[in-house]
Amino acid sequence: MIPIGDENPTRRTPVVTLTLVILNVIVFVLQLLQGVEFTLRFSFVPLELTALLEGRGSLWVLVTMFTAMFLHGSFGHIFGNMLFLWIFGDNVEDVFGRVPYAIFYLLCGIAATMTQYLTGPLSPIPNLGASGAISGVLGAYVLLFPVARVNLFIWPFSIFFGTFGIPAFLWIGFWFLMQLFLGVQDLGKITEGGVAFWAHIGGFVAGAALTLLMPRRRRRAYPVERTYR
Repeated sequence: MIPIGDENPTRRTPVVTLTLVILNVIVFVLQLLQGVEFTLRFSFVPLELTALLEGRGSLWVLVTMFTAMFLHGSFGHIFGNMLFLWIFGDNVEDVFGRVPYAIFYLLCGIAATMTQYLTGPLSPIPNLGASGAISGVLGAYVLLFPVARVNLFIWPFSIFFGTFGIPAFLWIGFWFLMQLFLGVQDLGKITEGGVAFWAHIGGFVAGAALTLLMPRRRRRAYPVERTYR
């Protein structure tokens, strides 16, 4: 089930969301041009943070906590992340405002990184990707727009019957439960690569929590159609 859009108009151009998409694409092109050494240098490695906390590491690992948010491991990785960011990020930005939304996004990314770190502080596997921060956007979206219609492409049914629309809380809720289920299965695998499910969980929880604290630029969370007589 792949979300391909939502029926939730915005009032402002999503400048920050668009900028984030462009930055991620530019960095991915740099990864392709510079090779694996570039990617490894700017990825976050949990073991390196543990070394720093023990007084024998480099401060560079703190920088990578930010830079890793803009790295991706494949075309599929960046396409999926940017699709989610574009679909859900514009509405969250519309509510929070541009600067608060940018800060929110980065904080969710850091929370996601730290959550993944806590599940394997001795892991030597590089962590990279925007999905932790984008999970925070999903956490905000489900609280702000629980009944907004999300259009899904469901293979193979959508080929014959078109997309299916369901309330955001159903799809995002299902997505979050899947992250929990797969994250529990993934615990303890500190030497294996794969999907950082706990980064998704941490980012989502952080996004939901921050949403309760963030000021909002409009009163009504979800646009309501009215008929005047």
